[in-house]
Amino acid sequence: MNIATGLLALPWWGYIIVGLALTHVTIVSVTIFLHRCQAHRALTLHPVASHFFRFWLWLTTGMITKEWVAVHRKHHAKTETEGDPHSPHVEGIHKVLWEGAELYRAESGNAETLEHYGRGTPDDWLERKLYSRHNVLGVSLLVIINFGLFGIYGITLWAVQMMWIPFFAAGVVNGLGHFWGYRNFESPDGSTNLTNFGILIGGEEMHNNHHAFPTSARFSNKWWEFDIGWMYIRVLSAMGLARVKKVAPKPVVRSDKQVIDIETARAVIAGRLHVMAQYARSVTLPVFRDQLRQADLPYRAALKKVRFALVREESRVDTQVKARLQDTLARNEALRTVYEFRGRLQALWGRTFDSHEKVLLALQEWCRQAEATGVEVLQEFARRLQSYSLQPARV
Repeated sequence: MNIATGLLALPWWGYIIVGLALTHVTIVSVTIFLHRCQAHRALTLHPVASHFFRFWLWLTTGMITKEWVAVHRKHHAKTETEGDPHSPHVEGIHKVLWEGAELYRAESGNAETLEHYGRGTPDDWLERKLYSRHNVLGVSLLVIINFGLFGIYGITLWAVQMMWIPFFAAGVVNGLGHFWGYRNFESPDGSTNLTNFGILIGGEEMHNNHHAFPTSARFSNKWWEFDIGWMYIRVLSAMGLARVKKVAPKPVVRSDKQVIDIETARAVIAGRLHVMAQYARSVTLPVFRDQLRQADLPYRAALKKVRFALVREESRVDTQVKARLQDTLARNEALRTVYEFRGRLQALWGRTFDSHEKVLLALQEWCRQAEATGVEVLQEFARRLQSYSLQPARV
């Protein structure tokens, strides 16, 4: 065996391909097994697939399933508050991006976090005696395997493998995924989609979609978004190695439905983030653009400063912008009307109803009052709501 090249002598580009392939298997293991299956129970895996992912993660990362799951569940429970283990809004973007792995390790050592959030993870003999107890053994074995196969180049590959998850998963997703990007849904947190083409990080790039529907096995939501993790889940399902339990609900419009009924109420509540996104597109922004066209130059500049605040989740708008928005709304009746009706619609799923009938009555009353405003796009939206039903989950 050549010490420089090991058993497998490759051209320079061969090592790059091998490195990308190995790290890709690792990120797929994280997103499918640790994240979608274990943390959120969005799918179940056949024991063969489940154990492969457990073994691969032990070998290539040394991460312990219970610790990863507990830290991630706590992140969802405490998103962007003082209890969030890795929020860039609490810790700062620089710290989470470059020291995300350290934040993860610190929280994984919290026994209370593991006890409260780590329940239901594997607890068999292999987990207790090998994967959890000797998690460093896996990555130590990996460096020997890499050296044997690729020589000194294998040591470089090993270093890349050791840095891949800490940087991309702990740093990029947890940091930039709550700091920069686009948003399909105005969830209460600041989660963002980094890109609509989720390959490099297994689909985790679509972080806003995930926070909007945490228990969905599919992270892509728009027709133009691609989640490679979901593609692999579909392949595993076809092979009988996975079973999808849940995907994000999506309301659809039925042309034959002309009355607001219980089905409408269920569709609106279950698909509320879709409803609010549609409200922004078909009501708020058209009214905003119309008012912008009519405004003189000084007022037009003031309107432009509040455009995003009009459609943004209220808790995500800072105090200064809120004050500017309130001043603008006080001077503009059309914008004030659509903004107030947006808030009242959003408040429906924040209320506690003791029966579906009362939800229905509240929604009917909202639609009746919306149609009475005389704002054409708001009237059209209210009429459109009566045609809503839940789309059957396509898995």
